[in-house]
Amino acid sequence: MAEGHPDRAQLQADRIYLGCEYALLHPDPGPPPKRPSPGEIPEEPDVVDPVWVRRERLQEDLLNRPLKTFGVLMALISVFILVLGFTEVLGWPFAVIGLVATGGVASICGYAVHQGKRALRSRIREQEALVERRRETREKKLHEAQEEHAGRYREWAARKEQYDKQLTWYAVSVPDEIDRIDVAGGTLPGWSALITTLGATRLYSGGHLTVLDLSEGAVAKDLIALARRGQDDPLVWVLPADLPRLDLGAALPPEAFADVLAHVVSVSEEHRTTRDLSFDNAILERVLEVLGENATINQVTAALRALAQVGDPRDDLRFGLLTATQLERIGTLFGRGVTDRVVIERAWALESQLRKLERLGSERVRLQPAQLRAKLRVISMDRQAGVFGNRVLGTYVATALTHILRRAPVPERPWDSTIIVAGADKLRGDVLDRLMDACETSQTGLVLTYRSLTPTVRERLGRGHAAVAFMRLGNAEDARVASEHMGTEHRLELAQLTETISPAVDGLNGSYTSTVSGSTALAVPGEEEEKGEDGLREGITESTEWGRSATKAMGEERVLHRSREFLVEPHQLQQLPTTSVIVTHATAEGRQVRLADANPAILTFPKTTLGEFAEVRRVMLKPAKPENVLDEDPFPPNLGPPPERLDWRRTH
Repeated sequence: MAEGHPDRAQLQADRIYLGCEYALLHPDPGPPPKRPSPGEIPEEPDVVDPVWVRRERLQEDLLNRPLKTFGVLMALISVFILVLGFTEVLGWPFAVIGLVATGGVASICGYAVHQGKRALRSRIREQEALVERRRETREKKLHEAQEEHAGRYREWAARKEQYDKQLTWYAVSVPDEIDRIDVAGGTLPGWSALITTLGATRLYSGGHLTVLDLSEGAVAKDLIALARRGQDDPLVWVLPADLPRLDLGAALPPEAFADVLAHVVSVSEEHRTTRDLSFDNAILERVLEVLGENATINQVTAALRALAQVGDPRDDLRFGLLTATQLERIGTLFGRGVTDRVVIERAWALESQLRKLERLGSERVRLQPAQLRAKLRVISMDRQAGVFGNRVLGTYVATALTHILRRAPVPERPWDSTIIVAGADKLRGDVLDRLMDACETSQTGLVLTYRSLTPTVRERLGRGHAAVAFMRLGNAEDARVASEHMGTEHRLELAQLTETISPAVDGLNGSYTSTVSGSTALAVPGEEEEKGEDGLREGITESTEWGRSATKAMGEERVLHRSREFLVEPHQLQQLPTTSVIVTHATAEGRQVRLADANPAILTFPKTTLGEFAEVRRVMLKPAKPENVLDEDPFPPNLGPPPERLDWRRTH
């Protein structure tokens, strides 16, 4: 989300953001071209070789020596004849003839010598001209090489500028046409990163979010911190301590309430049939019919004790859980004296399971106005509580949400309300199926995270119009199933930054703090509300371990532009970094498989965009119109009037 970057895209409410992928639109141009030097061009002598000149002169002298000797001899004879002529030893006619003959021969020899020297000077000048031409050619080649280097350097500088200024992280999202996202594998820190990224973008898009955390690892803690910085007062229930203050399901009609309780009882019996559920549901419906509207859990358990003939019913009468009339009617529900042993046994089993919910909604609290407007709600299980008790509580919350969704109006847009179930593999398959169907019908977004690919999970992974996200799968069999699901032919690019930050966040830990036990507002008084891109970036950087770890890694330039490729193979899936997530879903062009980093701190990087890589590449290949350039705030403030009261049906 680089400020002022022409390729920056705004947050879109019709997309579900799961992380960012590392990709380079412009490849690394490498080192700059080397500047040519004179030594790289073959050297030629700048002057005529003096050895060659001496050799030529010597050769010329050798060739001219006979002519010179003969010419001198002829000249001497001419002088001698001239002397003879003057002394009248030789007659002048003969002397003239001798002078002409000898002088002519001497002149011819002298001319021949002169022509030889002239030819030598001509050859030397030719060599000098050749050397000059070679020098000019060499200088021309050097100039051309320098001009070519200047052009190549300008091209390299332009590519380098593109490379340095380009976006490196692109959003990985799925359209809101997807009904559900199944997250397979992963660690608690990895889930925390994914839930923070997905939840923050949904909340800043103006949506409502409910997190059911069955992981016992406080995976939504950073998301709560971000919501607080945005002046949202998230509601956090830590069960079972906050069970008296949980009003979820309190307004359900008797038949729906009976169905919820029947599914809660089925937690301990994995192989129960629909017939068994129907039998329990029938018992509970008859008991609720006797108790009337607005019956509480402790009234239901008291009625079941009376039906199962457990304990002294007078104690329940004394505490006001039952009336004498109700006790009498319960005794005759299945025949006077309750002789049916099957009913007694089931009533006893129902009472033993539902006792864990007796305090549900027993202490209503008055929430602050800011909490009534909360867009984030987190229901978590205390790790100090029993494993079985947490499964009972988780099943109750999931089943109650299912019935609330069935009665909720369809929102204007899909995923306006989103439910995240962390550790969904702790729920029974039929509970998951009913929740999936209710979310699909009500257009409520659903995110399910599974620690392992059990047979129950494999049957439902990616079923329907769902996207599947795979995180680190430590189990070899789970990794094999995941690689077969995606296909091993895919080659993905993993950023070194992801591998660098991953060890720093592996040790994330913490716990939730209830916000309903004391009904104290969490927002910091006196601070102005921070929304939009700046508020989210500052919140991630200052409030989360992700932001602090990323700030340290950003200081190491060497990890910012490095990556490696790997194939989707089982051993690679077992070694994925903590925050890596492989997202796959069906599109009109075929099934997409992309590798993303769910680390929310990447949203704060200056070279991150909320546009997807394929979209940005399309825009870069085909110049977009000015009006298509999105420069709006990528995180617009939440709009719309706040809710007046806490209403589970409104948000789901």
